[in-house]
Amino acid sequence: MNYFKKANILQILVLSLVLSSCGKNETEPDIKDSELPENVLPKMKPFTNEEPKLSEEYIKTTRQKIAHFYNKNWPGKSANGAFLVAKNGQIIFEKYDGLANFSKKDSITPTTPLHIASVSKVLTATAILKLVNAKRLDLDQKVNSILKEFPFPEVTVRMLLNHRSGLRNYAYFTDRNDGVWDRHNRLTNQDILTLLATKNIGLESRTNTRFAYCNTNYAMLALIIEKITKKSYKEAMSEMIFKPLGMKNTFVFDYEKDKDRIVPSYKANRVEIGKDYLDKVYGDKNIYSTVRDLLKFDRARNKPSFLEPSLLKQVYMGYSNERKGKKNYGLGIRMVNWETGQNFYFHNGWWHGNTSAYITLQKEQVTIIALSNKMNKSTYNVKKLAPLFGDYPFETDTEE
Repeated sequence: MNYFKKANILQILVLSLVLSSCGKNETEPDIKDSELPENVLPKMKPFTNEEPKLSEEYIKTTRQKIAHFYNKNWPGKSANGAFLVAKNGQIIFEKYDGLANFSKKDSITPTTPLHIASVSKVLTATAILKLVNAKRLDLDQKVNSILKEFPFPEVTVRMLLNHRSGLRNYAYFTDRNDGVWDRHNRLTNQDILTLLATKNIGLESRTNTRFAYCNTNYAMLALIIEKITKKSYKEAMSEMIFKPLGMKNTFVFDYEKDKDRIVPSYKANRVEIGKDYLDKVYGDKNIYSTVRDLLKFDRARNKPSFLEPSLLKQVYMGYSNERKGKKNYGLGIRMVNWETGQNFYFHNGWWHGNTSAYITLQKEQVTIIALSNKMNKSTYNVKKLAPLFGDYPFETDTEE
């Protein structure tokens, strides 16, 4: 009898400890990035808060309109890719059409990783911003204080993020017949830095005088991530973003390990586009992902604790319109700013035959993502869905 009494008392104690522990976890605030020990990297946190549920009627009517747009934008299942629209993290519409590999006849599925091209820049910028948030890095820190070889003393981390560095595009200065680079060799991020330091490449424009979208900026940001984290870009992105968010089908392309297993890309006529000497460079491109994984990423970026408010404000500030205009660029995100005060945040991508579009309607908590591995500019038309959810003055076609 005493044995059973002791056992019952022990069970009650264990249960009370578990319950008190659960309660504690629910009420404790997230540990700030800036409070993390130096040997712990800041990590993205999933958006776990309960978001307002969408009504069945809303989902039904909205899905019908998106389906009409889809069928008109990609007639005859010509998308050859993946497409998703979600609100409050709830998927309203998703579609997978075509083949991942035309030779093997492999269908594109929800778990098929596709090359997201320059949408990779949003993820690279996110890792940099988390390091800034954790006080491991400063936005206005000079790049040459981190990358000692870097030859342009006025360029800062912020200028790499917002494309105001004045750097030349590595795809152009390595494609000349002047001995700068032997195109029989595959270029790496470190090679780009070494060329900038030793080959008198020079600047395209004086630092911080104008906006010029340039992949070299993000190749350098990837090296900064490696320097600060003391890990490879691939490892750092996995540890800081992919694993914490459960992005199980997302990875940084490793040429030697992945070249024979990744989804190839195609011209519009279905002719496969092979790899070239630029395919080892990462940061500006070379992340493979799925629309569902990118939805997880988008929700995490909309989590209130993603960044400190003062830093977050700088991310969505325009830096690129020397002359008054609607098109602008923030810190790793494109934007359209209308005089009404309405703002539209997005990033597109193109690499070989891969096209991508990532749209985050922050006020409406809507995510729109399209990925394709067969050259198709219709991918970029998905912005026309924005008027379904808010006051976005794009021409749209979602009605029967």
